[in-house]
Amino acid sequence: MSILKGLKPEPVWHYFEEITKVPRPSKKEEKIIEFLLNFGKSLNLETKRDKIGNVVISKPASPGMENLQKVVLQSHMDMVCEKNSDVDFDFDTMAIQPVIDGEWVKAKGTTLGADDGIGMAAQMAILASDNIKHGAIECLFTVDEETGLTGAFELEKGMFDAKILLNLDSEDEGELFIGCAGGIDTVATFDYIIESVPANHSAYKIQVKGLKGGHSGDEIHKSHGNSIKILNRILWQGVEELEMQIAEINGGNLRNAIPREAFAIVTIPNEHCNDFEKWIAQFQTEVRQELSQTAPDLSVSCSKSNMPASVIDEDTKFNLVYGLYACPHGVHTWSQQLEGLVETSTNLASVKFVENNRIVVTTSQRSSLESGKADMAFMVDSVFSLAGAEIKRGDGYPGWNPNPNSNILRIAAASYERLFGKKPVVRAIHAGLECGLFLEKYPDLDMISFGPTLRSVHSPDERINIKTVEMWWNHLLDVLENIPSK
Repeated sequence: MSILKGLKPEPVWHYFEEITKVPRPSKKEEKIIEFLLNFGKSLNLETKRDKIGNVVISKPASPGMENLQKVVLQSHMDMVCEKNSDVDFDFDTMAIQPVIDGEWVKAKGTTLGADDGIGMAAQMAILASDNIKHGAIECLFTVDEETGLTGAFELEKGMFDAKILLNLDSEDEGELFIGCAGGIDTVATFDYIIESVPANHSAYKIQVKGLKGGHSGDEIHKSHGNSIKILNRILWQGVEELEMQIAEINGGNLRNAIPREAFAIVTIPNEHCNDFEKWIAQFQTEVRQELSQTAPDLSVSCSKSNMPASVIDEDTKFNLVYGLYACPHGVHTWSQQLEGLVETSTNLASVKFVENNRIVVTTSQRSSLESGKADMAFMVDSVFSLAGAEIKRGDGYPGWNPNPNSNILRIAAASYERLFGKKPVVRAIHAGLECGLFLEKYPDLDMISFGPTLRSVHSPDERINIKTVEMWWNHLLDVLENIPSK
């Protein structure tokens, strides 16, 4: 039975609910690729895929609209797969469970995948319709946007030939985006030596939970709290004052998500256990006060645990804890050109104990400036290099330099004002979009990005505002109808 039946616009919500039934983790898009290929072929539309998995479905112009310039509509197939720790869910095999919560649609305990399932649904609704007016369109669905922009990087030449691109991957209705930040990942790896647990120690599991997390671009300025940073404050204090030993740390998951939860298994000398337990309770009160406006559900706790088989060596323990403490997180600089735009930031994204006695710390840097991106990456590199870690950086991806004289921007802005009686906000975004990579391959593209209102993306609190989907849909159709002639 359909959960979203009756929401408007019905075709968009219908296809969105169909998309939620198809598993589509980043780098595991085989099922959604097949779903899209079958969809395009069922409509007898030209449908193709390239080697990396990107899909393009093309549709001829509506009768009487053949003179309009061709447009490519673009979204990405993959979704961020985050769930609450107490939720049993397999993103590789199970369908997302959408629910209506007042003015919003969200999911039960997991990310919803509206980023960017709602963009895909709009494309499918247009492709399937026989009464929407538009010129010739090409619908591009890319793979692996969330973990590497691989689809955009590897997009084969000739997959589309339109000169106007509408990116459907933004998260604030009424805002037209004309630029985005570039990004790069910096990964630090520590090698540790296994040591025996000291005698007369007790084991504890420390948990930091209840933070909001969110998108490391869009929400990096909102002070949501970083679970790894909070956990590491406990570890630092324990190492400094209580002879704490560390057996395991597990915090965060994805490079582009602010970590919401973090856990550690530690040991404490028996004579310090009472002091440690009292201090944890006091620390929770203090950090809750610090984050009272942004993390009211924050929980910091410790509980007795089974004794671990081993702990990490003293040198690595100090290097790791000091490196995490010194590692920057959050906004570094604000734009001097666009008021309210984060220019450069960094996200301490995850800490994982992995095989072969290694600890991997993943961070992600963003900036509107290539020089700012490099500077931030070098800063993180320096911190962990001084801590003795091995450093690797990704290839990164370019930003999208704003073009305030864009013709499609003018059309979309006029359309919005005509429909809703107010001007849209025109701005750049600190998050990464695929547009910068498209522009490298197709230098003549004229682009904007827009979408309905989403909140807390990349977290289990992800939700999409129902009313704004209809507004965005009407705006999209009006823009298509007013594309200039060839």
